[in-house]
Amino acid sequence: MLKCILVDDEINSLEMMEWLLKTYCPEVEILALCNSAKEGIDAINRLDPEIVFLDINMPEMNGFDMLEQVRNHSFEIVFCTAHDQFAIKAFKFAAINYLLKPVDPDDLKTTIQRIAEKRINISEDQYSLLMQKLNRSSKSAPNRIALTTNEGLIFVETRDIVYCKAESNYTTVILSDNKKITVSRVLKELDEVLSGPEFFRVHSSFLIGINHVKKFIRGEGGHLVMDNGDSITVSRSRKQEFMELFSRF
Repeated sequence: MLKCILVDDEINSLEMMEWLLKTYCPEVEILALCNSAKEGIDAINRLDPEIVFLDINMPEMNGFDMLEQVRNHSFEIVFCTAHDQFAIKAFKFAAINYLLKPVDPDDLKTTIQRIAEKRINISEDQYSLLMQKLNRSSKSAPNRIALTTNEGLIFVETRDIVYCKAESNYTTVILSDNKKITVSRVLKELDEVLSGPEFFRVHSSFLIGINHVKKFIRGEGGHLVMDNGDSITVSRSRKQEFMELFSRF
């Protein structure tokens, strides 16, 4: 049995999650229903749960503030959110569990199955990346990103990303030290999380780090020479917008 507690300031949401778990996930034992972050902290310290279903938007102390008050993170966190699409992107790229309210039974079962098969406790690095992503301005890229590979998570500085190249359902990330990392995400998803003035989608297959551009060579669309020597094609539809990023003398 997987032991869990539920933390949500809305009684209806607590009771609905309790019903969903009892109906669709009998392998989960509910230790406590907590109606506030303060109750949640107390329950975590007393009951040592394996899973915490945590509402984000709560009065006085939200879900993120609550976690900062918990020293022992030796449990799975499943964040619950109603409509924050920006937060959802953050959860995905920090490889953290989340459920969108109203909770779909199939999504709940999939989440529990994933936790049961492979425990992925939230690490300090993952939590730091998540908070950085949630708190940053939407106009700038995060300082670090967690790249999801077949072997696990690789944490890199975004300033070291020279460019990203689409490879079917995967993406190859090329770093300034010429290291190449194959990520199990499509380029569109990386484009979303890196959106900002530091990165630009010059082609359907390429997302480049602006600060790593060394030269632009004119042509039908043109191509870029990056500071590592690699050549990147610029599509005709993105050429003008790309050129407008730079002051010309």
